[in-house]
Amino acid sequence: MQTIKKMVIIASLITILVISGSWIYIEYFATRRLIISTTTSLYNTGLLDAIKEEFKKKYPLDINIISAGTGLAIQHAKNGDADVVLVHSPALEASFLTDGVGVCRKIIAYNFFVIIGPASDPACVNGTGPIEALQRIVNYGRSHAGYVWVSRGDNSGTHNAEKTLWKKTGFNYTLLSKEPWYVSRQGGMGETLMMTDEYLGYTLTDMGTYLAYFKQELIELVPLITRGKDLLNVYSVIAVKPSTVANQTLHSSINFRDSIAFIRYLASDEGQTLIENYGVSEYGQNLFYGAVRVLKNEPDSEIAQWIREYAFINGTECPPEYRYGQNSLYS
Repeated sequence: MQTIKKMVIIASLITILVISGSWIYIEYFATRRLIISTTTSLYNTGLLDAIKEEFKKKYPLDINIISAGTGLAIQHAKNGDADVVLVHSPALEASFLTDGVGVCRKIIAYNFFVIIGPASDPACVNGTGPIEALQRIVNYGRSHAGYVWVSRGDNSGTHNAEKTLWKKTGFNYTLLSKEPWYVSRQGGMGETLMMTDEYLGYTLTDMGTYLAYFKQELIELVPLITRGKDLLNVYSVIAVKPSTVANQTLHSSINFRDSIAFIRYLASDEGQTLIENYGVSEYGQNLFYGAVRVLKNEPDSEIAQWIREYAFINGTECPPEYRYGQNSLYS
């Protein structure tokens, strides 16, 4: 059952009472709608709302946003409850394509995850790299009582990035997550930040959500490890394929045409400028960087190489068999 999509469609219907002679009847006029399932970081920072308002100036749509971790955002799309997804977990995105549901993947933005903790930094991670920082946090956690590391634990893009970092550090995540100093919030980034602040612990977060919560004085934690190849965070937009896949019929109401228009807007100069400039005046720094320009205009730069190594699938942002006739997105 496509419960979410049905509710959205019903909400978008305009009912008009018409009186003609002795007859009274109701006519329904459905507006075109686009349902976007997105990761929490793009929603919590307000970036997606800003994009929505600018996009609606060009396409007067009824746009609805579902905010969830990447895993759940993709599941909504698999259920047929979304037209397009905005997510940040290359491994999950690759499965979304190969499962026959996602098409036309386009990398549109990047920033860096950050490891944050109390200003006192009891594990002494400040000034180190992410791998050494995690090793020190483990050593500190094993020698002190109480929770030291707080994980989202929700199969989000951030949670999957965390698990990758633990693996690079040389730990078995399944065993590590059962140790008494490690706690899983099983929730969104905002809730995880609040819990980490309560315990004066450490966590991995996207910079945008951190800055939003810090500016609102909801947390007092500070960034300790802020940049580097191992902390790269890449965002992609993927349309939902409007056809029968995996023995499940996706509703014909999938709005593929406007999904492609949305993807093209995000990849355009206007969309990339909006992404680059969002939040700079308020926070004094970039929350996100446009990835389209980097990959196209600076292919030999270090960051372009990092993006290709981290986020490309079989050597490209979208393998040809999943481009669904939209090859011009990749020229």
